Amino acid sequence: MQKVKYITDIAKVSALPEQERQVLKPITDKFVFRVNDYYLSLIDWEDPDDPIRKLVIPNEGELLEYGRWDASDEDTNYVVPGCQHKYATTALLIVSEVCGSYCRYCFRKRLFRNDVKEAMADVSPGIAYIASHPEINNVLLTGGDSLILATSKLRFIIEQLRQIDHVKIIRLGSKMPVFNPMRIYEDEELLALIREFSTEEKRIYVMAHINHPREITAEAKRGFKALHEAGAIVVNQTPVLKGINDQPAVLSELLDRLSWAGVTPYYFFVNRPVAGNREFVLPLAKVYQMVEEAKALTSGLGKRVRLSMSHTSGKIEILAIDNGKAYLKYHQSRDNEYGKFMMLDCPEDATWFDDLPGSELYWNKPVKKNEAIISTNEL
Repeated sequence: MQKVKYITDIAKVSALPEQERQVLKPITDKFVFRVNDYYLSLIDWEDPDDPIRKLVIPNEGELLEYGRWDASDEDTNYVVPGCQHKYATTALLIVSEVCGSYCRYCFRKRLFRNDVKEAMADVSPGIAYIASHPEINNVLLTGGDSLILATSKLRFIIEQLRQIDHVKIIRLGSKMPVFNPMRIYEDEELLALIREFSTEEKRIYVMAHINHPREITAEAKRGFKALHEAGAIVVNQTPVLKGINDQPAVLSELLDRLSWAGVTPYYFFVNRPVAGNREFVLPLAKVYQMVEEAKALTSGLGKRVRLSMSHTSGKIEILAIDNGKAYLKYHQSRDNEYGKFMMLDCPEDATWFDDLPGSELYWNKPVKKNEAIISTNEL
């Protein structure tokens, strides 16, 4: 198998000028840095605004005071260590606190801190919880990145989940399809695992994190093909990010190229107000307008994408923003308010649901279920 070289020290990224490496070092002391040589090769180093560069190379804006470590209060969704159960039919197993790539916008930056322990090496409490809750018909393996795990570890988890009859779908959250596609198409054991456990009745889905069309290289398409031939279904989700994909032409190209490669456009997300993410934030009205302009340029296949906010209270779909009003509904709901329609004033500078006057009337702040489930006081 072709091995990519991983780099965790910004000082070893030789394409960056020495002075810039020194400036960025304090940022990597606070927010973890990890890339590989394949992904670095996609960067145009002559362009300081290169979007691939901005995805993985730190920026000084990460040190600005902004947001929270856990902007969607995921700490309130834990039912046992390593397992979240926010929506009735879906459970999350946090199987990894490591990513192939630490994207600078990551909404789970907290996982990569030394004082946080949300991923569990022992998944048995989560498996037991899922087995005892027959309403759970799909499970997301996430983190971190589920495909950073050794294939033997993935097999151990998936084999146990496939022994639970009511679990029909297993989802693998990962950026590996574009960050290290060789991890997929050169790993025959991984593809054999998918062939064995992705069946006509019980599918494995790969939830890809593809942010920009330039990530869809020949190697990435080879990885998509390998996954498809093994029986996996690949879908994509990405936030709309300032300076990276905040142009209708870029978003529409992404939708087109995903559709052409057989990857379903799933979600466009509003960037969560997470600590260190200020440089990527856009006003809601602008995000909505860009997405609609992008959808106008693509086919019905591309138009399947939904624009949503992953809020504490649920996934809130943005139906429209017009004349200073936001028209929203609960696409997913923590409190079983599925389909609930909301019409709220939308100030020009609003960037999140909580910025909309009156939004607090539509949901109740959650109560942490178990203080002992995670080990940090700053979530």
